[in-house]
Amino acid sequence: MSRIGKKPVAIPSGVNVNLNGSELTIEKSGKSQTLNCRPEVSLSWDEGARTVSVSVADGFDGDRFARAMWGTTRALIENMVVGVDKGYEKRLEINGAGWGATVQGPILELKVGYANPIRLNIPQGLDINVERNIVSVKGACKQTVGQFASEIRATRKPEPYNGKGVKYVDETIKRKQGKVFGS
Repeated sequence: MSRIGKKPVAIPSGVNVNLNGSELTIEKSGKSQTLNCRPEVSLSWDEGARTVSVSVADGFDGDRFARAMWGTTRALIENMVVGVDKGYEKRLEINGAGWGATVQGPILELKVGYANPIRLNIPQGLDINVERNIVSVKGACKQTVGQFASEIRATRKPEPYNGKGVKYVDETIKRKQGKVFGS
């Protein structure tokens, strides 16, 4: 039995839920996310308790993959609810002399020590803010926020000797001493 899958997902007040067959839509104040569930999983919406329950569909009781999708679907629904209600944010720090970032319309331009600046297209639904050397990525979809933040970090990963590079704000880089001369 899935311990995660058994717990119903609590829906906060102000968040609207629309369940149409295997398609679940969660929305609040202009933010909306949709999930098409697999056939191995069935959803039920309880209006009185304001919860969404996930269970294994009939005919898939002994299937190992169906049980895996049961817990995964419940986790995806909870991530959707948190994203629509509060949102997700990743903050990255750019360390290097003359390095920085600017937002130009739908493009994030990074100057991270290469001859030419790196231009990344900002995905739909993300809000990018740049303050000095801190880039914050905000959005309702946890996967999109994390993916774009990892693409920004991959442009110039932090190196252990001087500490230059793009890193998450809460990330610690193990520093190395380097070569010691004359010993």
